[in-house]
Amino acid sequence: MPLHHASPAPHDEDAGLAIRPQFAPAGAPATVPKLRLGDRELSPEAAYQVVHDELLLDGRSRLNLATFVTTWMEPQARVLIDECLDKNMIDKDEYPQTAELERRCVAMLAALWGAEEANGDATGCSTTGSSEACMLGGLALKWRWRERRRTAGLATDRPNLVMGANVQVCWEKFCRYWDVEPRLVPVSADATHLTPEGAVAQCDENTIGVVAILGSTFDGSYEPVAEIAAALDALQAETGLDVPLHVDAASGGFIAPFLDPELVWDFRLARVQSINASGHKYGLVYPGVGWAIWRDKAALPQDLIFDVDYLGGRMPTFALNFSRGGAQVAAQYYNLIRLGHEGYRRVQQASRDTALWLSGEIAKVGDYRLISDGGELPVFAFALASEDEGFSVYDVSEKLRARGWIVPAYPMPPGIEELAVLRVCVRNGFSRDLASIFLADLQHATAHLRHRADGPPPDEVRASFHH
Repeated sequence: MPLHHASPAPHDEDAGLAIRPQFAPAGAPATVPKLRLGDRELSPEAAYQVVHDELLLDGRSRLNLATFVTTWMEPQARVLIDECLDKNMIDKDEYPQTAELERRCVAMLAALWGAEEANGDATGCSTTGSSEACMLGGLALKWRWRERRRTAGLATDRPNLVMGANVQVCWEKFCRYWDVEPRLVPVSADATHLTPEGAVAQCDENTIGVVAILGSTFDGSYEPVAEIAAALDALQAETGLDVPLHVDAASGGFIAPFLDPELVWDFRLARVQSINASGHKYGLVYPGVGWAIWRDKAALPQDLIFDVDYLGGRMPTFALNFSRGGAQVAAQYYNLIRLGHEGYRRVQQASRDTALWLSGEIAKVGDYRLISDGGELPVFAFALASEDEGFSVYDVSEKLRARGWIVPAYPMPPGIEELAVLRVCVRNGFSRDLASIFLADLQHATAHLRHRADGPPPDEVRASFHH
């Protein structure tokens, strides 16, 4: 979560937030303080009005092409979420059927990710999102490495984790919070993600594992999981180093099984010990829910599991937090039984088709070049075709925001950080119609920026005010 300071900002030093007269009858407060509790109560209507009006300043989530997170669900799913908002996921004795739905989701995802072909003994849990799932996966890797070292009478004070420089920041957080050296393999213009050679070169006896990403947040590309696994197999045969592999499938875990079934990236590879995914990304659930699955019980050290006596029932738990709402787990189960293989394939294919169409049209604009095209994750990045355009990707992002589009502009990871790009995440609900409107707005923004120094384009219509 963002870190906030409690001291007031300059614009907060006023009398407070005004309440509309209709909601502030005689004798009721006319304002409410921003940064401290008020002395008196507000009516429910007045409190709602204050918060509702403030939130009008937020962007429209459906136009947010920066986020991977689901911004649309079916009305029936929203009803289920509303019905489960008061259920505490941790209280499995009081809400046993919610716990059963979680168990079923784990079983479905384990099967989807090849566990049955491996040994059928997978174990897992829901989380608040992929970030927590990554933390749990990393902890399991560290605990297993430490136990191997202790058994062999070796030092356990210098663990490291190998990953591409393009990893999501949660992995850097894991390393800092749990005292693990992050070995970030630089990327290049030719390989914008981790390569087998780069991974193996960084491994040594202190490596707790390698993280491979099925769907980079920078450009949507899959890392070559099977090739990385094969390189680690060869490393073990040559040196005896047995380095496990964790797959961060935050987005790809709900894409590849349906659109790329021939791609081997999961528990079908013996080297893969654990997988995480975000249910609230391409799992098509509102935030926040994630999933962590281990190939078998041996991959998850028992020392990490707490057997908790809570409200009259005992339960094993592995999590960074305790209380958590059960609504998103119910919504995930709804999607899994509602869509099935065919439904998920149809929804994700529509997103990929839209991404490929839109990236292809953007490539035709002339001012841009594609870094990726959305052919793996339905996510693509593009950069300016030339450094001499006279404007930057940051200018384009700012110009698009005037139409409500939120399109991130950012530098690529270490190794190619001089390259700045724009990225578009195509999600369920971003239709071809919306993509066409976005393309027209991008073309207009580009033309405006291109001609800014010389005056507006001839066909630009300037807005004016008429009484």
